[in-house]
Amino acid sequence: MLNGAPSRLKQARLEAGFETAAGAADAHGWNRNTYASNENGNASFSYRRAREYGEAFGVIPTWLYEGSGPMRPSDDEAAAPIMVRIVGNVGANPDGTILYATGQDGGDLVPLPPGGTERAAALRVVGHSMQGLADDGALIYFEDQHTPPTADMLGHVVVVETASDEVLIKRLLRGSKPGLYDLESVAGPTLHDAKLRWAAHITAIIPPFQARKIILSSGV
Repeated sequence: MLNGAPSRLKQARLEAGFETAAGAADAHGWNRNTYASNENGNASFSYRRAREYGEAFGVIPTWLYEGSGPMRPSDDEAAAPIMVRIVGNVGANPDGTILYATGQDGGDLVPLPPGGTERAAALRVVGHSMQGLADDGALIYFEDQHTPPTADMLGHVVVVETASDEVLIKRLLRGSKPGLYDLESVAGPTLHDAKLRWAAHITAIIPPFQARKIILSSGV
């Protein structure tokens, strides 16, 4: 969320006919304190929340979140695409393990992929350790639902979080016991009998050339 979002949120609320923040929150089932904090700037809000507020107040989420583009689509304009966050980079450790690099969410946005939901997120590939799956600069989409692995994920390359706080892109295989999984690397050794907190299917991979065209940078 960029500077100015709280004032845009207040403007959208007033123009939607809600005289008070509490009234808007009550009408849409939002927590009063959370909404008030978003509007007065005491707490930032995510792009996912901007989409919810935008739908409620009839404004375009990208305008509300970062001030870009029109406040509302004109009658002869197509609706603005739904955008999702790039939540980090994925690259390689020296041992070849493919890792999600935490703490790198700069607020960049990309369009929702076909079939994606409000839980969609994207990773940006950095480096050449994932050749054969995704090249440097590619985007990998997944559903950020944080649910346990399911049987239909076995044998596929998925995004997982281990009990040791690593978020990895690995091929998911059965481990030696129920509840344990082998994680086969795109490059590097296989991790055996890992305990997982969650796993998510990869829903789309966008090659670098196209990825550069669709990224909406927070620095712009």
